[in-house]
Amino acid sequence: MADATPPFDDVLPEALRFCSPAPLVDIGANLTHESFARDLEATIQRARAAGVDTLILTGTDREHAEQAVTLARRYPGLYATAGVHPHDASRWDAQLEAAMRELHRQPEVVSVGECGLDFNRNFSTPAEQQHAFEAQLALAAESGLPLFLHERDAGPRMREMLHAWRDDISKAVVHCFTADRDTLYGYLDLDLHIGLTGWLCDERRGHHLRELVGAIPAERLMVETDCPYLLPRNLPAKLKGRRHEPALLPWIVREIAHWRGDTEADLARTTTATARAFFGLDEPAREEGQQNG
Repeated sequence: MADATPPFDDVLPEALRFCSPAPLVDIGANLTHESFARDLEATIQRARAAGVDTLILTGTDREHAEQAVTLARRYPGLYATAGVHPHDASRWDAQLEAAMRELHRQPEVVSVGECGLDFNRNFSTPAEQQHAFEAQLALAAESGLPLFLHERDAGPRMREMLHAWRDDISKAVVHCFTADRDTLYGYLDLDLHIGLTGWLCDERRGHHLRELVGAIPAERLMVETDCPYLLPRNLPAKLKGRRHEPALLPWIVREIAHWRGDTEADLARTTTATARAFFGLDEPAREEGQQNG
């Protein structure tokens, strides 16, 4: 009897089975997304085979943050963030604030967020977004956890709010940075970290980042997939279903290294060291029989 056909997204094509020359940390993986429900275990295994041994699962609301914590408890090398995305800022109330405060006490939660401002779509009003963001800045100051930030078309106001809180919060990373030079320098002046995704691989809208990545100090740069979103457009093979996943992070690192003039190995090592220090992560447990390098 023939073997059953695997799910369409169960196995990556040979050309997309990358392996990083050094361990990687994906600081933004939306593994609670419904598209991972049927092959989550295989997704994590493919990530580890690619050298992506640490995943930070993004909690964009209470439900997904709680799911991320559950997964982090189940799988070694997984951690969670807990916050309310600006799209959902209209839901912020005292009950949600209390739930977030409790999530931030969980050892699996390593960051407050995803939170911030998004004046591009305004699914919640700017006033609602600023109210929820202010409250989460206060939670970050209270907990001492770093911030995992989202910003679209709101750079000036984001910088104003962060500047007012900068002495009270510990660290912050602008996740999935896509903005211009002035916005980048404004964030760097606030001593923020920068997260880069496969946006850089998009010749239609991400080409400007190729000229900016060299301006980000190595100790402020981290890498992420933001999967299942932002599948790199320049992958060497087509991916059926077009769902992004952590195993493809080495391709993004290769692209960033090229435009920075770094080696892939050096960029992998520095971004991983930066991420571990930023989120306060333990070194991953070695597999049985694995030799020291």
